[in-house]
Parts: sequence; C-alpha cells; structure tokens
Amino acid sequence: MVDANTERQPGATPAGETMAAPTPARVRAALARHRRGQPAAARAICLKILKREPRNHEALHLLGVIAAQTGNYRPAVELIAMAIVLHPHDPSCHNDLGNALSGLGQLTAALVSYDRAIALQPDDAAAYNNRGAALKRLGQPDRALADYERALARQPDYAAASYNRGIVLKELGQPAAALASFDQVIALQADFAEAFYERGTVLWHLGQPAAALASLERAIALKPDEAAAYQDRGIVLHALGQSAAALASLERAIALKPDDASAYNNRGVVLTDLRQLEAALASLDRAIALKPDDAAAYNNRGIVLNALRQSDAALASLERAIALSPDYAQAYWNKSLFLLLHGDFERGWPLYEWRWQNADLRLRRRDFAQPQWCGAASLGGRTILLHSEQGLGDTLQFCRYARLVADLGARVVLEVPGALAGLLRGLAGVERVVVKGEPLPAFDLHCPLLSLPLAFKTTLDTIPAPPAYLRADGVKVRRWRDRLGAPTAPRVGLVWSGSTGHRHDRQRSLALAQLRPYLPATCDYVSLQQAVRERDRATLEEPPRIAHYGDALTDFAETAALCELMDIVISIDTSVAHLAGALGKETWLMLPFTPDWRWLLGRTDSVWYPRVRLYRQGLDGDWTTVFEQIREDLSVRVRGPCLDPG
Repeated sequence: MVDANTERQPGATPAGETMAAPTPARVRAALARHRRGQPAAARAICLKILKREPRNHEALHLLGVIAAQTGNYRPAVELIAMAIVLHPHDPSCHNDLGNALSGLGQLTAALVSYDRAIALQPDDAAAYNNRGAALKRLGQPDRALADYERALARQPDYAAASYNRGIVLKELGQPAAALASFDQVIALQADFAEAFYERGTVLWHLGQPAAALASLERAIALKPDEAAAYQDRGIVLHALGQSAAALASLERAIALKPDDASAYNNRGVVLTDLRQLEAALASLDRAIALKPDDAAAYNNRGIVLNALRQSDAALASLERAIALSPDYAQAYWNKSLFLLLHGDFERGWPLYEWRWQNADLRLRRRDFAQPQWCGAASLGGRTILLHSEQGLGDTLQFCRYARLVADLGARVVLEVPGALAGLLRGLAGVERVVVKGEPLPAFDLHCPLLSLPLAFKTTLDTIPAPPAYLRADGVKVRRWRDRLGAPTAPRVGLVWSGSTGHRHDRQRSLALAQLRPYLPATCDYVSLQQAVRERDRATLEEPPRIAHYGDALTDFAETAALCELMDIVISIDTSVAHLAGALGKETWLMLPFTPDWRWLLGRTDSVWYPRVRLYRQGLDGDWTTVFEQIREDLSVRVRGPCLDPG
C-alpha cells in the first residue's frame, strides 16, 4: 500500500545555498538536498540551523520527515509535533505528522492529523490519499474508497491514489472496477511494478489467466526480486497447464522468501500434479512446519497421502484441516471423496453436499423457489425436477435414480445438457426431458442428480445397478450397422483420451501410440471419440486401422448407437465408459493408480455397472501392466495372435 506522499515538503522552493547564507537560504538548501535524494546532507544542514535557531519550525519539520522516511517514527512524531507548536497552521506539518503516527500504528491519532490538514487545505490530494490509507488499515474500506476518490477528484493524475483505490475496490469485491483503476495507474506510470502485480491478481480472479500471466510477467520484469509475483505467476502457470514452468516460478519465490509457507503449499500442489508425490509431501510438510495452523496445507497433504495409499494418515490430515478451519468446504469435499473411495457411503454422501461451497469446483447451486427433495417428503402426485450439475459422465451415471423417484409416485422432469437429451428421452421413469437453458415446466420439488444417492441413503449393498438402464435408438443403430457393414472380426470400441479441461486429465488420458502396440491384429477397432488430439491423428491411420467417425457423433444418441454394435468397449475413465456401462455393453475400464471415487479400491468389478471390468495401474503412472493384461484378455477372447509391443 502506498500510504504517504513524500514529494510535498515544508517551504518547498528550489535553492542550494552555502551555510554562510541566512537561515531561509539554508532551509532551501536542505530541501534541495532532500529532493535530490541526499537525506544525510539535508539532515546535517537542519541540525546546524537548529544549533543556531532551535525554534526553526521548517528545520524541525524536515528533520521529522527524514526520520519518518528512515523508519524512525517516534522521533519523527516528536520533531513534527514541535514544528506544529511553533507553526500550527501549516497543513503539510499535520499531514506529515499523520504519516509518522501511521508508521507507529497510531491510526486514530493519525486520522486527527489528516483531518486537521484537510481543514487547513481542503484541496490537498495527498492528505485525502493518506487518510484513506489509515482508514483502510482501520478496517473501513468504504470510507477509504471515498477518500481516494476525493484525492483523484483534486488530482486526476495521482498514480498512488489510483493504485490505493484499486486495492480497496479489490478488497470490496469489485474486480472490474479495480482493474480499471490499475489500468489508470499504468497509463500514468508505466513502470509501476506493484500495479502490474495487482492487475495480474485481479485478472486471475476475473477468469483471464493468460492476461493475468502477462501482467505478472511485466511486474517481475520491473521488480525481479518480488517473491509474491513469482508465487502468483506459478499459480497461474499451473492453471494454464504449464506445470513445469509453474514449479520453476514457485522455486524462485521460495529462493527469494524461504520462510513463506504459502509458496511451499503451492509448490506441493504443483508437484502433486506432476506426480512427484514424495517431493510434494515434503513441500507440504515444510509449509506446515512454517505455519502449523495452515488448513490448506493439511488439506493438500491429505490428498497426497491418499495418492500414496497412506489412508489413515490421509484421513487424519483432512480432519486436521477441518479442525483448523471448520467452514473449509474443500477439506470437507476431499474427505467425502476419500470416504466414498473407501466405500463408506454412509458418511461420504452427507459430506459430498459440501461441493456447493467448494469454489474450486465452480458449481452453481440452482436458486429455485421450490424446495430440494432430500428423501423425506412424499412424492405422490407431485412433479419433481431432477437436474444435471457436473460432467456428462456424472449425468449418465446418476440418471439411473429417475426410475426410483418415479416409483415413489412422482412425475419426473429431467434437465440435462443438449448432448444427452436425445439419448435420455427414452430413460425409464422420466416423463419429460428438458435441455439445459430451455424454459422449465412447473414443478413442486427439485433435486440435483448427485444428491439422489444421499436422498435414497445409498450404500454399497443398495446401489441401483441393473444390467442396463439406457438403450440406443433402433433407427440409429440400423443406420450405423449399414455404415459399418458386416463384421469380419470382433469389434472393439476404443476411448483413450478425454477432455483436456478435466482436472485429472494428465493421469487418465493416453496417447493412442501407447495403447496401439498391445491391440491384437485380429480385431476390428472403432474410435468412439468425437474429438482426436493432434498427436493421435497419424496413429489412427497405422495398421490395423482404427475407424474414426468424428463429427458424425453429433450427440450421445449417435455414440450410443455406434457403441451398441461393439463386442467390447475399452476406455479410460470418461463419459463414454459410463455410456457403455449404462447400455450394458461389456466394458473394460483402464484406471490410474489413484482412481476416481466411484471405482473404489482393489476391485476388478464395478459396483455401479455389472458388465464393467476394471484394469488398474499397479504403480502410479505405469500403464504397462494394464496394457499387458488387456492384450492377454483380448487375445484369449478372440483366440488370435497379437502384435509384439517390443
């Protein structure tokens, strides 16, 4: 925070005279030395003046200003107070006394001085700026903002006041206005490093990470030794998927400020993403050593320990985070995922409701006038809206509950993304499907899809898991059958990569070239993905060729029809795996070492889909054993030779 304006000094008139000159000339000489950045020389002149003229208020004032600028606030207060006694109507003395008192932390007394300065000189922009800074420190941001506005009304090109205004607007939750204020600062002073830094943090919160990165880079270029800028740069780079660069930036932040717990915490997050789990744990432990009450570090540590399969320690760390911060939504959410992963649905489902408070998930709770159904209220003769909330795979998995809701006597309206609407119009128990964003019909109650397991008190033994609960459209199936032609070998549908926006895409998605050598040549392979990454395009054309239909898969109704013609679906953990499982297709699911909670631990079967078989990594990041097992099982299944991956 830029608190004080030190440009305006008492009796400011340019001069530079010798000590033989009369006292006013000596004062001017001291002021000139001070302006040129020679405080020691200015102080020496003032001391000589006071030796001959102990009651010279200008010399006392300037000595006080010099003392304040070097952090000697107590003598600064004494000197400037003496000057005020001698010359009580000098507004600059009162303003500078306020600055010295602020330096001592005596903010209420500082306000009195600023008020006096403003009363004596109502157009003094510096006094308004400085009073605003004191008000902000006193926890009165609205009054501080008003003072910054007054300062700028009197001096529109006042960069420090505009910067301070931006800080308060940011604190008041007005990021767009804060951004405009920081832009104004930069227009006035292009080398204002702090303004570029704050502008970067605001752009980050406005969801503009690329622009935030550019602003932080500029702040670092102007001020290369500012640890906070490197740390925030690391956070933004991580969000942009540049984890290696993020790690380097965080390492620099730690080198500049080795006792900053938050930098170690953020480094732990990035190392977790890079699957350097032991190093991540060490970094988080260091964060906790520096700041033992750091709930975020305990939360992140719990995630790492879970990934390392140190379950008891993981749960203890998450519970410690909650004990330190009882309203910490992310820790409750992570504890719910831990419990669900370990099959403890009874405790897991209630905690899963914390997802609505978890800002990182960016979920928006629907603000309906109608109450949410939580399982207790009677549904007989009433209309209930069931609505999707997360990914397509989640919707496909939990739409199965619509039949159970209808069996309780409700008329079920199902709201889903457009890509699923055609497929789910045939879902048992659903009276009407509405595409998300379209007008909703009248309804009495509502429930998010992923709150239905809680409403039904679902346990491992009561999961509704019919062999199939979705079906492909017959007309579309016939059309795809004609397009594919008569089968000449077992057909295998493949899904090897998902959305790059998924938070765990690095762990779950593959390059097709990794999987390709393990596929028996005696099968026909069909891509069930609409999108193919650039790195995979050439691999698609290698023999045995993988048929890919891309844009023809316009929605999940089309994908379901194509999926219906497969003998086996082999997939990573993505929405098509849920589709195949819900259709009752034999599905082989390739899972990373730390899987999503719904696949539990240590099982080869799925409690949600009877015809899904699970293939798990034995070591973190090692797909080889998964591929080898799939090759062996597929070869047995088709009784044919397989390609040599060597």
